[in-house]
Amino acid sequence: MTSQAAVILAAGMGTRMKSQVPKVVHRVGGREMVSLVVDAAKDAGFDTPIVVVGQDSHAVRGALGDGVRYVEQEEPRGTGHALLQSRELLEGVDNIAVINGDTPLIRPETLGSMMQRHMEGKAYVTLLTASPADTDGLGRVVRDDSGSVTAVVEDSEADEDVRAISEVNGGVYCFRSSWLWPSLEALAPSPGGEIYLTDLVSVASREGLVIESLRPDSPQEILGVNTRVHLSEAETAMRQDIRERWMLSGVTLLDPATVYIDSDVQLGRDTVVLPNTHLTGGSVVGRDCRIGPNAIVDGSRIGDGCRVIASVIENSTLEDQVEVGPFSHVRRKCYLESGVHIGTSVEIKQSRLGRGTKSHHFSYLGDASVGANVNIGAGTVTCNFDGVNKHLTRIDDNAFIGSDSMLVAPVTIGARASTGAGAVVTRDVEPDSLVVGVPAKAKSKDGDSKTE
Repeated sequence: MTSQAAVILAAGMGTRMKSQVPKVVHRVGGREMVSLVVDAAKDAGFDTPIVVVGQDSHAVRGALGDGVRYVEQEEPRGTGHALLQSRELLEGVDNIAVINGDTPLIRPETLGSMMQRHMEGKAYVTLLTASPADTDGLGRVVRDDSGSVTAVVEDSEADEDVRAISEVNGGVYCFRSSWLWPSLEALAPSPGGEIYLTDLVSVASREGLVIESLRPDSPQEILGVNTRVHLSEAETAMRQDIRERWMLSGVTLLDPATVYIDSDVQLGRDTVVLPNTHLTGGSVVGRDCRIGPNAIVDGSRIGDGCRVIASVIENSTLEDQVEVGPFSHVRRKCYLESGVHIGTSVEIKQSRLGRGTKSHHFSYLGDASVGANVNIGAGTVTCNFDGVNKHLTRIDDNAFIGSDSMLVAPVTIGARASTGAGAVVTRDVEPDSLVVGVPAKAKSKDGDSKTE
């Protein structure tokens, strides 16, 4: 038999969220809650967890992909009924961990320790419990005089004495499967027709079976997200944990409370992140960078020694020693090679800029292939869209683009060529030549315009 497996309960819509989106797909730290729980289970050693989903499961399946096994709960009839749907996939498994999909702060170390205690203690049921400051709405863990767990009583069913108990149920369980399945099938439904896992605790207690419990390092780990208030609490807790982890790893956050770093972002040592900065979407930032203030880096790779000031970088790559900003926007599919300098109010879209190229002020570069050591003058625009199609502008190495040049694509500016200020370039420019005027024409070194 297989020693252990994990089941994640993700079938509930979460009506208290007041959302058309399934509860477990709401994001914490930039990730869907259920994906965080799945990763914690995998990191704890549970290979290919089983995820119980509802009938409308497209959003959950889209968030998790193929790295899990799915079973469907056709009717929302409680946590116990949800677990029963996975029985066929769990044949031959000795011990089963069950995790609510709305506990995004659960740590793999806690799940691993919990299963270890369960197995070493030869328990039939093991609970994760905690004593948070706010116990409203949470099931209380009832113990006898010897300290043994005897029941979990839901808040709605508790009297004043039970509500005074500070220890609450964390929504994470381990069960011995040989006892679990017949006991679960024998449970009587609630008046509302639902079957609850928590009822198994009192069953095991009445049968005199071993019930273990474990407290996590922090009560925050058991935070179940049922409302948007809980969602904000989970977000705050996770982001604080992320910030502390990066500061302890050698990253400087000058005002940590104003910095937002997603859980899947990577940062290099000696990087400094300034206030009001967002690092999201799995971005990777290298060593010795200075990001911010007021910067957004989303889904991008930033090399070593880069500077991004009050600008937006999205789904793009910056090699080493690149500077951007202030007030610039590097849009999707851009690649800035080492030493590129982007100054104030420059927008770049789906373009590649070669080493050492500079665009200091107020320019738009869209669908452009720019060589090395090119100077882009202030006000330059690559006119890439004809109303139907986008066209490529090519600027070769060491070209000089004068201020207010309009480059009407498709067009190529040859190596070492120059455009005069205000030129409207509608034809390819030969290497080592100068074009001026509207429309731009070649100009000889003595100042006369060349004729064709």
